[in-house]
Amino acid sequence: MQQLYQARDRIEAQILHDFLDRHLIETTILGDYLSGAIGELPADIYPTLWVIYDGDLDRARELVARFLRGSEHRGELGSWTCESCGETVSEGFDLCWRCGQERPAPA
Repeated sequence: MQQLYQARDRIEAQILHDFLDRHLIETTILGDYLSGAIGELPADIYPTLWVIYDGDLDRARELVARFLRGSEHRGELGSWTCESCGETVSEGFDLCWRCGQERPAPA
């Protein structure tokens, strides 16, 4: 098991955990309840995402980087057309609701 990412908060950690789970990478979140000890612990303690199987670490890093890049531009992308089935998908979705294909990366 290796540390992958230090999240800003429990919500970000859970979103990334779920994203990686959809890509068949097992992770766990450690330290997600430490915010309840604010004032008692150092200020730089945040939830961390850990990859269970070391062999998944490189792919998990790539997926997290892609996810974070995509979240920077998500509001600018608008609706998109699925390359797999041709369905028009609303801007708030990263997966085609007809076939499950992922939204193409921004150019």
